Order: sequence, then structure tokens, then C-alpha cells
Amino acid sequence: MDQNKTGIFLKELRKEKGWTQGAFAERLGVSEKTVSKWETGRGLPDISLMLPVCRLLGITVNELLAGERLSTGEQYRAQAEEQLLRFARDRTCPETKAVICNVAAWAGVVVCGALILIASFCDLPVWARITVIVCAFLGVAAVIAPILVVAVDTEIFTCPKCNKEFVPSLTAYLFAPHTIKRRYLKCPYCSQKSWCISRLRSSAASPRAGREESDQ
Repeated sequence: MDQNKTGIFLKELRKEKGWTQGAFAERLGVSEKTVSKWETGRGLPDISLMLPVCRLLGITVNELLAGERLSTGEQYRAQAEEQLLRFARDRTCPETKAVICNVAAWAGVVVCGALILIASFCDLPVWARITVIVCAFLGVAAVIAPILVVAVDTEIFTCPKCNKEFVPSLTAYLFAPHTIKRRYLKCPYCSQKSWCISRLRSSAASPRAGREESDQ
């Protein structure tokens, strides 16, 4: 699904009702900031909120996910199938991805250590010893590279300067100084560099760098 398209659709429907973001949020029992995130394409309503949102706006869940009115039965069926396929492809939640990454990382370290021990204590020719050590480090690199790519897709950062959340680019993520829970990143909102706090993003959300709207 296109979260930007869905956000624009929600904004149009809310305005048709003559509601401000605050009035819409109050009817749903959520914060105005949450509605703003939906409408700017930085997240989707939680599953528990999808039906209440649709009832208030007079649409179906399928239309909500499609980001448009579906006028014909064939169009509705096609969009339903497409949404199901997308959910099937992306059903792995960030928490599960993080666990898989940790297991893969430790497995890579163990394999590398075992190969280095073999090269150190076994009676091998010099060329074979060097080959084993090189293979050990190449194996670790082969494990770490995809782990970092997945990590970018599962982490979201909060800027301590403006308190807004964002997802950095892959290049910024890889080369930023970091601790276990923080990375020194440039915030796309306030343009300040600081030690941003990391957390696992929601499986439904896909924040993007950009200006947050507060269109009333």
C-alpha cells in the first residue's frame, strides 16, 4: 500500500466532513499528532482503529488501504487481492527481524572464531592458513552486510532536539558513530546533529523524513 496516498485520502475525507484534525482525533480517542502522522504518510491507523476510522469516514477498510474510492466490484476485488499479497510479503514484524539479525550475527561470530582457531592450532601450510583466515573474515562481512540493511528497515530514531521521529538513509546509518541504543545522526526536521535514540519501529508504520503538517 502507498501510505502517502492513504494519508492524502484520509485528509480529503476529513475535510469533506468539516472536521479539524483535533475534532477527528477526539472522535477516535487518539491524539491530534497521531492523525497528523496518518495524513502525512508516516504511519497507518492501528488494526484496532481501522474499523472506527472507516465508519466515521463512510469507507471500507479496503478503500482505506487502497487510498481511494473503489467504484466497481471488479476494481474492489482486484484491490483486495493486491492488499492481501502485500501483507503476505511483509508479514515479518520488526521484532522478529531483529531477533533473526541477532541470531545471524552471533552465528557469524562463532563461525569466524572457529575458523581462526583452526588456522591457529592445526598443522596447515601457510597458504592454507591464510586462506582460512581470509574466508573467516569474508564470511563475517557477508553476514553483517545484510544485517545492517535489515536493521535500517527495523529501527526508527528520535531527535532529542525537536523530539521528532525519522528513519535515516542507509549511508547515514552505516557511517554514523553509535552506541547500542544511539546514533549520531542529522535530523531531517531541525537539521541538527545529535545522539538520536533508537527503537524498533511499528510494523504498520513507515516514517519518512519530511516536514510534519498540522493542517487544520
